[in-house]
Amino acid sequence: MKIAVTSQGTELSSPVDPRFGRAQYFPIFDTETDAVSVCDNNQNLNAPQGAGIQAARTVVEQGAQAVLTGNVGPKAFATLQAAGVEVFTEATGTVRQALDHLQVGKLKATGKANVEGHWT
Repeated sequence: MKIAVTSQGTELSSPVDPRFGRAQYFPIFDTETDAVSVCDNNQNLNAPQGAGIQAARTVVEQGAQAVLTGNVGPKAFATLQAAGVEVFTEATGTVRQALDHLQVGKLKATGKANVEGHWT
């Protein structure tokens, strides 16, 4: 399974970014190989609108089957849900800590957005 995490940096030690659509990076962890690839999300950092939808498309194109983030808006959530990507909100700490929290069951999949659109 490939898991994308919203991040402020490119390393597993980087802090989780609480924003989905405007996160700077998406480290994508492959649970089968333990490989990590990093997807840059700079094109959406200053987008006037649609950042969440575009970020969701990017994550889906990278093959992610789950997303760990602090918060996700309604349009991004709907895009991820339509692609069959599970969304886990309230991720905190570093990317590695968020992945560990998922593994031990501290993060639960959400069934809805947890913030309004255009949250920055």
